[in-house]
Amino acid sequence: MGKQRNFRKAMPLFFRSKKDSDGNLKEAKKFGTFGGVFTPTLLTILGVIMYLRLGWVVGNAGLLGAWLIIIISYAITVFTALSMSSITTNIRIGAGGAYAIISQALGLEVGGSLGIPRYISQGLAVTMYIFGFREGWLIIFPDHIPFLVDSIVFIVLFAIVYRSADLAIKTQYLIMGVIILSFVSIGLASYYGGFQFTTEDVAKWGSFSGVGKSTDIEFWVVFAVFFPAATGIMAGANMSGELKDPRKSIPSGTLWAIGVSFVVYMFLAYWVARTATEEELLNNFNVMIDKSYFPPLVIAGVLGATFSSALASILGSSRIMYAMGEHRVLPKGKWLEKKDLLGQPRNSMIVTGVMVFITMLLRDLNAVATLVTMFFLITYAMLNVVVIIEQQLGLISFRPIFKVNRFIPWLGLIGSVLAMFIINPTISLVSWATVLVVYAILSKRKLESKFEDVRSGLFTSFSEWAAKHTTGTEYKQERAWKPNLLIPVTEVSTVQGSFSIIKDIAHPEGSAIIMGIDEGNDPTFRKRLMQISRAFKNDNLFSSMTIMKTKDFASGVNYGNQALGAAFFRPNIIFLTMLEQDSSIKDYPRIIKEARELKVGIILFMPHGKAMLGQRQYINIWVRNTDPDKDIYDFSRSHLNSNLALLISYKLKLNWQAKVRLMKIISPDDDLNKENESLNEFINMSRLPISEKIVKKGNFFEELENAPEADLNIFGISPTLNMEEHINIARKVNSSCMFILDSGKENIFA
Repeated sequence: MGKQRNFRKAMPLFFRSKKDSDGNLKEAKKFGTFGGVFTPTLLTILGVIMYLRLGWVVGNAGLLGAWLIIIISYAITVFTALSMSSITTNIRIGAGGAYAIISQALGLEVGGSLGIPRYISQGLAVTMYIFGFREGWLIIFPDHIPFLVDSIVFIVLFAIVYRSADLAIKTQYLIMGVIILSFVSIGLASYYGGFQFTTEDVAKWGSFSGVGKSTDIEFWVVFAVFFPAATGIMAGANMSGELKDPRKSIPSGTLWAIGVSFVVYMFLAYWVARTATEEELLNNFNVMIDKSYFPPLVIAGVLGATFSSALASILGSSRIMYAMGEHRVLPKGKWLEKKDLLGQPRNSMIVTGVMVFITMLLRDLNAVATLVTMFFLITYAMLNVVVIIEQQLGLISFRPIFKVNRFIPWLGLIGSVLAMFIINPTISLVSWATVLVVYAILSKRKLESKFEDVRSGLFTSFSEWAAKHTTGTEYKQERAWKPNLLIPVTEVSTVQGSFSIIKDIAHPEGSAIIMGIDEGNDPTFRKRLMQISRAFKNDNLFSSMTIMKTKDFASGVNYGNQALGAAFFRPNIIFLTMLEQDSSIKDYPRIIKEARELKVGIILFMPHGKAMLGQRQYINIWVRNTDPDKDIYDFSRSHLNSNLALLISYKLKLNWQAKVRLMKIISPDDDLNKENESLNEFINMSRLPISEKIVKKGNFFEELENAPEADLNIFGISPTLNMEEHINIARKVNSSCMFILDSGKENIFA
């Protein structure tokens, strides 16, 4: 302890954690959309290629050819950004950006197989940006020692990120100001007569004289030179663990950065096309500097662009390492995941800094520059694969707030893979091979995930397919939850009268198992039930049928449930309806009691005698208190017994195209504002498309009659199991009703 105190005293003040006026360490600052995502993403995209290679691109391809290259590059980037936006609004993403997204979806092995090469390549990118800064610096001071310049830049970079992410973000604000001033210098040049050519005189299509003679091939050579400029969209996502609201900030900040940078590139291509001759564009990489109104400002922009890209990369790479350490993907994970009292992953920063410094000793990274781009593109491809899998599985847990068309991830995937092989087929194969080797190594380690990934849904879907054709066994998890209904009936008319509501609950991915309770009086009972089961199948709903021969309705259902407990395709909901015989309805409390013990959900359907399900336009969900001694609704504990009700309402909304209201009655003493805030937080976390929420003070049973009209009202089953109470509730709301009991295996937050 004494040595540690002495060490802290010896540390420069710059590196020490900040304290408040009371001497307590401040909490780690969380960043918003502008500072945490938009700024680092924009500054990474507006990098050295914009200043020093865009003129060369225009000189070879011409203005229209350059615009086409920019558009194709940004199309691949935009498709991937849209896919990333979709997946980030469906999960609670932790630290690590794309690594975290892919790990949560496809498992730690896949996430690590991409995260490790990406971490290394991003570290190499830091060194390349440092070298780029040095080249710009030597334009001003050609006599300075290159390695000394590199070392000083590295020390400044590391000092900033080691101090805090907050200081790094503030530094990037300053750099953004410098880059804006460089654009002002460029704009003033055109205003004061810098344009040599009119729009008509500008070369629309280039001769590609700077790279070869065949325009069919050399177009893609120029594309390969420019494309890395569009690969900076992960800079903001890498900060996911330090954002106030990553679900909102990552999509918004990334897409805005892409849009703004696209406009900048298109304008600058037009500017250089009208400002310089083809010979100048091909032979002078500093043409943008030379043709500006005040060249030092553009040189400052070059330095700022390379410095900011290095800053974002070293900041992001250390967060990737921290996340992999947290998940034990890397050795010494417990040490790597440690944070200081200010919330900074110091150990991961130190390792990253050492790696960057070692790569600086290589002095020439041109050989691996393409490899860095490849790992970016592989990450893009896998992000699109994640969305494709989620969309194809059709799991109810995939409810992204930001929805994208099914073609978007496919276009992003195809574009990313094609770009890899256009840039360099050999290095593309090497990159994929590297990923596969790392995956094989991680698979042998049998990593234990702290979260459930989409593979459970993938495996469940395969298992369900196998269940319809072969045999086997698999237990479904929360993310793979689907409504598999067990429908006990004594009369065929019972299931006929409930046919539409059963189909709407279970379609398209669920199932309906009809259990006939047969006393032996109707020889056609089995045949008629089989016809109903076939009718479900004809409507694309998987269905099967069985018969329990018994005179006791409750015993037949309960014994059937006990037997099905070890089945491959076990029902998770018992569907009971008031269309059954009175003698069967009297047994419902026994069935519900047994269902609680077997952890099976219950739906008790009470159709309205005349209106039935009405227009199927509105659904009211009532959140009931779990405390039987209170007759008010308590939302704070509602998730304990309302998961199934909320999931069923979501299924009905999709199949009916209905609007859903969330209803809550509170006591006169409760805080109305606080309850509304609680509801808003719940709706956001559960990603439910609630059209309206109503919170009122009063008595629950008195407020039922004043409730807004709905075609279906959904309630929780009362712990007292009083059938008369449920019937009275249905009468008061004067609509069809469902009373639902959780099995305990559903999770609306999955």
